[in-house]
Amino acid sequence: IDVAGDTLVYRRFGTPSTSLPPLVLLQHFRGNLDYWDPLLLDVLATDREVITVDLPGVGGSTGTTPVDVGDMARDALRFVDALGLKTIDVLGFSLGGHIAQEIALVRPRLPRRLVLAGTAPQGAPDLHRWSDDVYEYACGDGITPENFLPLFFSGSETSVKRGWEYLARTHARSDDRDPETTLACRDAQYQALMTWGIPESSKLERLSAITQPTLVANGDNDTMMSTKNSHLLAERIRGAQLRIYPDSGHGFLDQYPVDFGHHIRQFLGR
Repeated sequence: IDVAGDTLVYRRFGTPSTSLPPLVLLQHFRGNLDYWDPLLLDVLATDREVITVDLPGVGGSTGTTPVDVGDMARDALRFVDALGLKTIDVLGFSLGGHIAQEIALVRPRLPRRLVLAGTAPQGAPDLHRWSDDVYEYACGDGITPENFLPLFFSGSETSVKRGWEYLARTHARSDDRDPETTLACRDAQYQALMTWGIPESSKLERLSAITQPTLVANGDNDTMMSTKNSHLLAERIRGAQLRIYPDSGHGFLDQYPVDFGHHIRQFLGR
């Protein structure tokens, strides 16, 4: 779809519901359409419409990736407006969770419900400067299993096994694959992440303005966004529900795709 001079690629599937709005998914740092787990998507699309999108400069979309989360949120809103959607549910994962929070703050009547997965509030502690290991795994010039698995999975035998199974599922598509994100996209998204993560406790007050029912979820050992920041989100967003998945890291939703999918469906309604 053409949006403000850029061509954004997206996938829209599932059965439109008369009672449930479309669920819009916003992806993680360096992720594209093909990084969403097919098992998770199949569960989510059981009884509703699901929409995944590459924002400007990501994957197969044209344009330039902004260096600010607020600008990314405005791009996402322009995409939603171009589709003519008046109400949506939003699932934001990692960087996508930052964008989802911003959408809820600047367009509060658009999202009906929020799912914030493996993400953190603006200005949260231990978010600004990743550890040397996390930086090396996340920001290498190539995205390889050797970097991806220790960043997204816990390191236990069970977790790593499920990580390989996730990679097999997401690489099963051989035709019409979404292009990998560029290094320019990586650098812009990284700058946006670091700016969002500058410690500033006053920024946490913004969360009190999020009034939508919210589900916060993460693995019990997220070394990228820090699991304690999921607890912080749930504490600061009124009435938020919190789910922490065992023996898992940043990619808990890829380790428990079916369970997480059903938990989302239960939260969003059927």
